[in-house]
Amino acid sequence: MRSADQAGPAGSAGSESLLKPVEAHLSDILATVRPLAPIELDLEQSLGATLAEEVSAPVPLPPFDNSAMDGYAVRADDISEVPVTLPVIDDVAAGSDELRAVGPGHAVRIMTGAPLPAGADTVVPVEWTDGGTVSVRINRSAEPGNAIRRAGEDVQAGEVVLKPGTLIGAAQLGIMAGVGRRRVLARPRPRVVVIATGAELVEPGGQLGPGQIWDSNSFTLTAAVREAGGEAFRAGAVGDDPAVLLDRLDTDLVRADAIITSGGVSMGAYEPVKEALSPLGTVRFEKVAMQPGMPQGFGVLGDDQVPIFALPGNPVSSFVSFVLFVRPALDKMRGLPAGMPESVTACVTGSLRSPAGRRSYLRGVLAADGTVSPVHGQGSHQLAALASANALIMVPEDVTEVPAGAEVEVIRL
Repeated sequence: MRSADQAGPAGSAGSESLLKPVEAHLSDILATVRPLAPIELDLEQSLGATLAEEVSAPVPLPPFDNSAMDGYAVRADDISEVPVTLPVIDDVAAGSDELRAVGPGHAVRIMTGAPLPAGADTVVPVEWTDGGTVSVRINRSAEPGNAIRRAGEDVQAGEVVLKPGTLIGAAQLGIMAGVGRRRVLARPRPRVVVIATGAELVEPGGQLGPGQIWDSNSFTLTAAVREAGGEAFRAGAVGDDPAVLLDRLDTDLVRADAIITSGGVSMGAYEPVKEALSPLGTVRFEKVAMQPGMPQGFGVLGDDQVPIFALPGNPVSSFVSFVLFVRPALDKMRGLPAGMPESVTACVTGSLRSPAGRRSYLRGVLAADGTVSPVHGQGSHQLAALASANALIMVPEDVTEVPAGAEVEVIRL
């Protein structure tokens, strides 16, 4: 790699020295946001929430000895020599509450999940028999305990099955139902309102006029929030009038745990987000030492101190900013570990260039063989290139050139 101090005049970083480091910007964000307060959630609404209490089993699981297969409950001694034919004296189905027993020299037809009859110590799968209903021919012997699920085999009574801080997925939701819970105390998914700004934006499906583009940012960011475990609400695009933006924010604050805006944070003449929020004194606009995504805004709004992320308007810039800053903040709000995105080391297949003094996040395709290939089209407006990538290639602030074959750090997307 070629470092910035080797780059000569073209690599001068004097004007970049006042840029805020990426880690410092994320640190300020994480110092501001707070985990959401736990609430009691119905089990069906708890998916994606973070558990805030211990969950234990009030009874053993399973609560009784039962059959793991469809077959015949017998005594192992009666089938030690096969083939053997035994009379079938009863049937027992799953959910049966009648007491049944198996005496010597008899069999009971049993279904998967049905309680094991008293006296039986093994289950012969139906596949090992002729399937008889009056009498059954058993062709293979079975050891005691075969195809039997013992009481407490999964969980003992009083055993903790989930701890606070556990992210509730399908399996975790299943075990909560399995131990009889109907409601659970958990930190809910953050509610995030996404607002795109810009007079040039048109809703997809609409007709473009001169100088207009379809709004992609609000769709990208809304999807990113949902992928990050949040509950996203996409608001309609706002033009370049700061007063209109403030009205929209006032409306959306009542349903938001966080707000994301895109656009209107640069140095241009029409920057509605900056113009609307700077006078409030609770939102700061800064330049962060990164490319893409240098202009960033962050702060809080309203009596509830709702975090607002004012991201740049270029599509790739806003997405990269989400990955670096918003997603870790949402993790903290969910009560999960939060910090810089994890990276892996890969070998880059092509050469890279990066401006001195800024950390580049270049789009690439990470392969299973440990190589990463830069995609064609690294402009911050080139959404198609981002769509073809599955990783961000990081080039440090003090490096301006990376030769093909060098090792780089990569963030998986």
